[in-house]
Formats: sequence, C-alpha cells, structure tokens
Amino acid sequence: MNTPSALQTKLASVWPLLDERTRRLLAANEARALGYGGITAVSQACGLSRKAIAKGIQEIKAGTVPPPGRVRQPGAGRKPITATHPRLVAALERLIEPTTRGDPESPLRWTCKSTRTLAAQLRRRQHPVSHMKVAQLLGVQGYSLQGLRKTEEGGDHPDRDAQFRHINTHVKRALAQGLPVISVDTKKKELVGNYDNRGQQWRPAKQPLRVQGHDFPQPAVPRAYPYGIYDVGQNMGFVNVGTDHDTAEFAVASIHGWWRQEGRSLYPAAQTLLITADGGGSNGARLRLWKLELQRLADATQLTMAVCHFPPGTSKWNKIEHRLFAFISSNWRGEPLRDYETIVKLISRTTTAQGLKVTCRLDRRKYRTGRKITEEEMQRVNLKRHHFHGDWNYTIRPR
Repeated sequence: MNTPSALQTKLASVWPLLDERTRRLLAANEARALGYGGITAVSQACGLSRKAIAKGIQEIKAGTVPPPGRVRQPGAGRKPITATHPRLVAALERLIEPTTRGDPESPLRWTCKSTRTLAAQLRRRQHPVSHMKVAQLLGVQGYSLQGLRKTEEGGDHPDRDAQFRHINTHVKRALAQGLPVISVDTKKKELVGNYDNRGQQWRPAKQPLRVQGHDFPQPAVPRAYPYGIYDVGQNMGFVNVGTDHDTAEFAVASIHGWWRQEGRSLYPAAQTLLITADGGGSNGARLRLWKLELQRLADATQLTMAVCHFPPGTSKWNKIEHRLFAFISSNWRGEPLRDYETIVKLISRTTTAQGLKVTCRLDRRKYRTGRKITEEEMQRVNLKRHHFHGDWNYTIRPR
C-alpha cells in the first residue's frame, strides 16, 4: 500500500494540470485502488475532502458524464445568497435608504452605516451575511463610498442668475477696455504655531513632521488673516496677511496696498477699478464701514470704485476661491504654519502651470472692531446705486 507521502508525490506531478472534476475522479480512482482506508489516505495526500472523493467514486460506478464544456452537473455548486435569501437585497436597501436616517423605526438612525454595521443588522433579521458580502451587494446595486461635496449654497435668491450675468457683463466690458478687475475675499483664518495642517507632503519614509497633539484655539494663540486680491486680467495674486482682526478697514487697506505695490504700475491710465466681492464678511454689501473706507480709497487714488457683490450664499463662485486660495491651500498642505514669516513665504511661492504669480506681505497694524458709522458719515459717501439691485451693485466716485 502506498504511504501518504508517496501518494502525495505521485499526485503532485499532475494535480496542477487537472480541473475540479478530473481531480475528483483521479482521487476517487486512487482511493478505490487502495481499498479500505483509501478515502482517508487520498484525502490527506491531495487535500480533497472525503465527501468529494466519495462523490467521485459514485460518479465512476455510475459512469456519469457531464454535458460538454461543464465541470459540474447542471445546478451544482452552492447557491448565491440572493437565491437562498431572496429578500436580502430589499432588506439591505431599506437599511441604507437615506430617508431612514432619523426615522424612529430605523435601527441605523444617526449611526455610521459601515458594512459591518449593516451585516450585523441583517443577521438580526435572519439574513446570515458577512460584511464582505454586504460590500459586494452594495457594489452590484450601484452604491459606492462617497464623501460630502460642498455644492449646496442654501436658499437660492430669485435674482441669483441675473446677478451672475450682471457681474459677467461688467467684468467682460472692463477687461475689454483694459481696466483693472479684482476679485477679493478673506481666506480662512489660520492658527499660527506648530499645529496640524491638513494634507500630505513627500518626506523620507517614517519621518513625519511632529506637531502638537491638540490645537484648541485659545485666545492667546495668534491668528493669521490672509486677505486676497486676485487680478483677473493679469492672473496675479496679492495677499495681505493681517495679524489683528478681519475688518472692513483691513479689507480696504489690503486693496490699497495692492494698488500701491502692483495696480498703479500695471494700469497707469486706469480711472475705474472694478471689484467683485462676496455678499458678507469684511467686504459685505450691507457693511457701512466697507463703503466708507472705499470712499477714502477713492479719494486717495482718484479712482472710481465699481463694486459688484455676489448674491448671498454663493461665495464659492468668486474667482479668488478657485484661482488663488485653492492653490495656496495646496501649496502649504501638510506644512505647520509655525510663524507669520513661514506663512508669507509659503504664500509667495505659490505658482500654477497657468502662470499664476503671488505677492504676499505681512500687515501688523491694529484694526479697531465695533466701529459705528453714523448717518452723517454715510451722507458724505459719493455712492450711486445701479438700476439693477443697487444693494449689490454700486459705484463710489472720488469726492
């Protein structure tokens, strides 16, 4: 009688060349030849189960021949779980239906719907399924892992699209005339220090930069307020990094700094400056201080300030967001903003394949908060509102 090791050597030479059925028949034939105990010996030698070998012996005795091209008999093999549990897919869809979140009858309300959680809930409903099979079923049903996308802008103003067209018309006209057009806004304020900064950068393996484990913004922690001016016609950026407060006075001082450092040399013959800005913040459409400071800027530069605000809740449409700020964030990702000088250098080194150039400066001046502008002061502002939405579109001329 062959020993298990000798039998294993004998089968190993041809085993990789056989399919499922021929392996079963070969093992069954060897077991028949060995007689009593042959099924156990062959099972230990080749790894097939005793049940499979016994089935092969029955096939040899019966002379069963499967249809051409088939390894198993029709209907053989384990049935898919969707066949044995036809209500499984419907039960899964009910669990992940978006409307069930917050529903008192839903077992997954206010929970993270991971595949393990879903599998556990299905098993409680008499559907024995693994988390891997849940993932497969979700893929078949057209589901995928997705994050949140910031596209919703809240309630749309009825004149939103009309205002977009109004802004587009004025911007195109100004660019065609060679006039300066700038998009302005304040970037998200940043903590200054050895704190975490989202993103990754290439470094030697297993040598990450070490930052503080907690970055709770205490009042004593310094902040940086980057106010940006994007020159639409020149594809150039100017960022004024404030250290005090983001006020309307700071916003207009940033625009004035851009004009002195870059604008007046780029547009020596300009008499009008077109500004596109968000509807809120330090350059908000309703902010009196913003208009008063623009009047002072117009008087100092003898430029007419034409201002167009984006409708409420549409700040993402402002060009500075995706033409300047997005590239600044990409440039300093994964880099701790340890001090103001680091912030200025990182912003200044921001470039793009389309030729964006950025100038950055540090503004350590103090800007008073809570200033109240009287009616008398507003009366001295040489402001003319446009016929279409004068609250969003207006012109301030030098006095």
